[in-house]
Amino acid sequence: MSQRKNVLGGELETCSLSPLTGFYRDGCCRVGAEDAGVHSVCIRATEDFLAFSRYRGNDLSTPNPAFGFPGLKPGDRWCVCAHRWQEALEAGHPPPVILEATDEATLAIVTLEDLQEHAIPNLKPVD
Repeated sequence: MSQRKNVLGGELETCSLSPLTGFYRDGCCRVGAEDAGVHSVCIRATEDFLAFSRYRGNDLSTPNPAFGFPGLKPGDRWCVCAHRWQEALEAGHPPPVILEATDEATLAIVTLEDLQEHAIPNLKPVD
């Protein structure tokens, strides 16, 4: 596998190991051929975004043990679909983004300027 880049052109950093995120459940928001949903945006969940996502039919708060999904709470980092992030932005509910952990594939869907406007520093050590 080739090394993935983030939206800033650097090496893609880990988003979260606890909860374990990413389409490939490796902690990274890397995109590959199998990821038709483009789970490329590393976010820090907010109550507002979780409520919006639940309203739009994707309940990220409720645990689903059958899939090893613990359910998210505000403050958790998670890889979300670029289209869902864009939809949340347009509806006024975008969660904060960690640019260093957001895959460059996102830029085919979301502008760098919009991501930068909602960026937060990558200060949290990855669990």
